[in-house]
Amino acid sequence: MRIIIKNLQNKVPVNSKKVVKTAQKVLSSEGIKKSGEITFSFVNDRKIKELNLKYLGKNNPTDVIAFDVAEPKRPDKLFADIVISADRAISNAKIFKTSPLYELYLYVVHGMLHLLGYNDKDARQRQIMKDRASRILARLNIPAVSGPPALNLIEGAGQQ
Repeated sequence: MRIIIKNLQNKVPVNSKKVVKTAQKVLSSEGIKKSGEITFSFVNDRKIKELNLKYLGKNNPTDVIAFDVAEPKRPDKLFADIVISADRAISNAKIFKTSPLYELYLYVVHGMLHLLGYNDKDARQRQIMKDRASRILARLNIPAVSGPPALNLIEGAGQQ
């Protein structure tokens, strides 16, 4: 699986290797062995609001949008674009008392789960997705709160 990272914002540092590892962990946790390509774009609220309106008819920013662009005739392939708002990560980190980095990686997992068929349209489905995401993030040692352990998520942290 080819995974491409496009960091189009500058508010939250993005560790490309950690994003790739997170996406791969979701695939392996779900037993997915498809080939293909997934592009993660990290953007601001203005951009994700524009996409949310254009493709989903909702005139507000959101945390993550996942676009499955695979051909229906090719169920063995996974092609997708996942767009993540760094601004939402910052806002939601304050609300949920987590870190913006945790929120970003949560959105990576959440977007991947949507691509793999998970849904969050009702409370039961939301809880299933939340539980899956929490387990995956715990296996990756991605902390929910800010502090020294979160430094390893930042691009180049600890490297000289």
